[in-house]
Amino acid sequence: MTTILPILAAAVALAKPVRAVPVDVHSFQVLGQDYDPENPHAPAPTYYRVIEDGPQSFIQAVYLPPKDTVTLFRPVPDDLHRGVRLMQWRWRAQVLPRKGNECAAGLGDSAAAVYVTWKRGLRWYSLKFIWSTDAPIGATCNKQRNPLLASDSIVLRTGPSSGGWVEETIDPEALFRQHFLDGDPKGDIPELQGIGLMSDGDQTDSMSAADYGGFVLYK
Repeated sequence: MTTILPILAAAVALAKPVRAVPVDVHSFQVLGQDYDPENPHAPAPTYYRVIEDGPQSFIQAVYLPPKDTVTLFRPVPDDLHRGVRLMQWRWRAQVLPRKGNECAAGLGDSAAAVYVTWKRGLRWYSLKFIWSTDAPIGATCNKQRNPLLASDSIVLRTGPSSGGWVEETIDPEALFRQHFLDGDPKGDIPELQGIGLMSDGDQTDSMSAADYGGFVLYK
């Protein structure tokens, strides 16, 4: 199953040649932390690990309370700061946090979340795409606007997974205009910074687990 946001994204991207840039799941690192698994003095491993599955690899997240939540992040190379027309990834929710709902106070946990981030000057912009337990599909929650941060959370999936991978496809520039520029088709897009992911269950004090893979940027 593939979700296109917005629906015309693929058609726009295919109007001219595009270059596919796969993102190696091994390149994701703990946000704000340098972690080298080969270094015995490195910080303790997190609840994420890379699973080697034949020719493909994926990140597996298994959060157990009361662990601190951790975000993995992968900066994009300089040549992808502008002009990325589509982004794809695969994910599957394995364990949903109990009553997790990013749209409800005190219940803001999700089995899986993928972030796309931009930056202009000192201000960061973030769209967080969620696989929720109970939040309604299509809802936009947790809107934040201040001089240093603008962010929205978008519910892409809700409820149990069938067990198989689900592929998502988004147009990051179109979504940026929709959420941060009031839909202005000529609005200036800041530089794309990177991709993040997180599974958590700290607010609901419950387990959550998910798998992530197949990240590809199209320029």
